[in-house]
Amino acid sequence: MNDADRATDPFDDINLVPNTTEDLLNERQYLDYRSEREHCLEWLLTFGKEPERADGYAKTTVSNRASRMDQFYRWVWEQEDGYTTNLTHDHADGYLRHLAGEESSNAHKNACRKAVMMLYKWRHHRRGADEWEPEITFSQKNQSTTPRDYLTRQERTMIRDASLEYGSIPSRDNTYGDERDKWNAYLAQRFQKPKDEVTPEDWARANSWKIPSLVGASLDAGLRPIEVERARTTWVDAENGVLRIPKEQSSKNSENWVVGLQDQTVEMMGRWLDQRATIDKYDDTDAPWLTRQRNPYQSGSLRKILHRLSEIAGISTENRQLSWYAIRHSTGTYMTREEGLAAAQTQLRHRSPETTMKYDQVPVEDRKNALDRMG
Repeated sequence: MNDADRATDPFDDINLVPNTTEDLLNERQYLDYRSEREHCLEWLLTFGKEPERADGYAKTTVSNRASRMDQFYRWVWEQEDGYTTNLTHDHADGYLRHLAGEESSNAHKNACRKAVMMLYKWRHHRRGADEWEPEITFSQKNQSTTPRDYLTRQERTMIRDASLEYGSIPSRDNTYGDERDKWNAYLAQRFQKPKDEVTPEDWARANSWKIPSLVGASLDAGLRPIEVERARTTWVDAENGVLRIPKEQSSKNSENWVVGLQDQTVEMMGRWLDQRATIDKYDDTDAPWLTRQRNPYQSGSLRKILHRLSEIAGISTENRQLSWYAIRHSTGTYMTREEGLAAAQTQLRHRSPETTMKYDQVPVEDRKNALDRMG
């Protein structure tokens, strides 16, 4: 390769197929894997950091993480006893559990985790795969595997209460003149329709039970973002106060799950399903919750809801990484505290008790109470 070619080569200084990997592949597998790597790394360099702005990662970042992605592929092949590029969420979750058991620094483990997250980001944006969010991180301070940030018991109540304020508007019957005109303009923008076409039904729809039911179900069941996306109205068994999640729609696809719900949540779900039946965009789907754009909620849109709920509730998000998983981790933490690991394992739908063990910790408010008693 001459200097001119090298200057335009996007993979200069990036080892696409290391010798260790090449030795494992036949010729066709090698060409297939090299193509897979080229597509992925080129996207990361051009779009990976912020796809909407065509802002890619620095070449040094991609180069460092490319080698760790390659290690992940090789680990998957070992588990599957052969070559494949069909990567699943189970592969990624299993790899993190594998890393957790290795005798290596948490800095290394965290770097591997970030590399896998970049790989699945590409798969989501370019291959249409479901988004993946790891449930564990590797703390570099105490060299232990810890869950993400979670909501305290008080914050759980505050978030549930805030869901009743989310997007609410006054009763149409109690507004007149300029005030009603102002709310009509607001609803026109919210529902993307001309102001003169806003109806009394739109006023009622604005105060729907969609967000309260979504938040309630997630707080009780610790729903993962992917489970919110895959949820079906048929999961709801209001008579028995549970969600029945069939294994083919479960995140881990291992068995049927029966998950308990609070009475308050069951009532919210019932009210929302009644309202939902009157909304046209739900006519051809059994998804319980859709965005304004008629799409299922995913990690990004759920994160925005949680941050808006935190703002309504007066919960500071500064110096915290609050994603929808913060709800799930709070459910795991307090279910473990109240009922033990077995109950938390079932409620959170963990196949392995080892996964649930990371919630076997003393909540921060209990530790604060202990300090008070210690004097």
